[in-house]
Amino acid sequence: MSTTPSALAKAKWLKKVQWDEHGLVPVIAQEAGSNDVLMFAWMNREALAKTVELGEAVYWSRSRKKLWHKGEESGHVQKVLEIRLDCDEDVVLLKIEQAGGIACHTGRHSCFFQKFEGDALEGDWQNTEPVLKDPSDIYTPATVAKTKAKKPT
Repeated sequence: MSTTPSALAKAKWLKKVQWDEHGLVPVIAQEAGSNDVLMFAWMNREALAKTVELGEAVYWSRSRKKLWHKGEESGHVQKVLEIRLDCDEDVVLLKIEQAGGIACHTGRHSCFFQKFEGDALEGDWQNTEPVLKDPSDIYTPATVAKTKAKKPT
């Protein structure tokens, strides 16, 4: 499949997706088997087409303004088993197998490791999942510095 912009503009299945004003669609990565929601990200047309082509998750990084093949630095690739579009056709769900069991750049299984506990006035966010691997053991020092400066999107 050719994923050139002109070829993608003609792809019927991509036209069905309701892209936002920036040409993006929100994406939820859900682990097959456990059904854990591992992360949330964004895709543009090229990222979604590359995901289909490779069978691995490719996202659009809003902070870096470029395609981001999940696991390209960490090795924590997401093998895509199924792609779904919601009823409003404006959210994509990926059913994935998570390599290494770590989806979050913090070294946790899921990016959704903070749980709200308490009431509206005195409540706070509590970490509910352990760090499975120290990020400094996953990423190069330059990547860790960038991660601390600006969380990847």
